[in-house]
Amino acid sequence: MRKIALIVAGGKGERMKASIPKQFLLLHGTPILMHTLKRFSHFEEIVLVLPLLQFKYWKELCETYNFTQKHSLVSGGETRFHSVKNGLVRIADNTIVAIHDGVRPLISTTLIDNLVAESKSGVGVIPIVPVKDSYRKVDMGESTQIDRKNLFKVQTPQCFLSTDIKEAYNQDYSPIFTDDASVFESHGGKINAVLGEEKNLKITTEEDLKIVEIL
Repeated sequence: MRKIALIVAGGKGERMKASIPKQFLLLHGTPILMHTLKRFSHFEEIVLVLPLLQFKYWKELCETYNFTQKHSLVSGGETRFHSVKNGLVRIADNTIVAIHDGVRPLISTTLIDNLVAESKSGVGVIPIVPVKDSYRKVDMGESTQIDRKNLFKVQTPQCFLSTDIKEAYNQDYSPIFTDDASVFESHGGKINAVLGEEKNLKITTEEDLKIVEIL
């Protein structure tokens, strides 16, 4: 079955406190987003979702850095949900789609392929890593401990059969949709989780970028 990567990069990078969106910041001399796309170079197709106003700038960056990885552009939406939905319009049926954050540039080919291999009808496959910190819930001024042994951080890419995830995204938007797995589950789909990678970090802050540079 053909494999298609849907890379979502619609963030404004406000927490990064940079003059340009975080996906365009340099990581060892090359924009972060280019590192991410290269991780999926073995896929048959890559679809990149960006805000329409960033298309020209991205194309200029590709020329400046001689970036020749083949991909197609799709305009993003108001939220991540709407951006993914726009991207899915370009995804063919009967394919496996891996939906990935544009600012997770350290994902390994091994993990990508493991997720793809587990994909099947009616099931979404996501990477997770166990939390290491202690957690507490604060409600109405009351603080209670949360048992962390069953808590995990969710990563991307999240993989689905394209027909399944496109049907799930036909439902109305809800603020509870924090990722593609939550959309899929809301539509009756099942989620299987596999062990992710600690280095598969999402770059959100200046500190994140420094850590990724070291890794």
